Amino acid sequence: FPRRCAISTKQIAIAVQETIKPHGVAVIMEATQVHMCMAMCDVQKPGSITVTSCMLDCFRTQQKTREEFLILIKI
Repeated sequence: FPRRCAISTKQIAIAVQETIKPHGVAVIMEATQVHMCMAMCDVQKPGSITVTSCMLDCFRTQQKTREEFLILIKI
């Protein structure tokens, strides 16, 4: 089994979806390696930045909605 270091963006997106039932959910997480936990998860160097994302419903199916969101957060 791979080692699990933290909760995933998909788990967060699903929790939001199930809790407040919006038309769509977009989750983007950025993390900087601070300790050995991320090294065990195959992030190689201290100070490395990892970005993960999960898009559900309208953010996944509607390109214009997804693009607007990404522009607003400047990704």
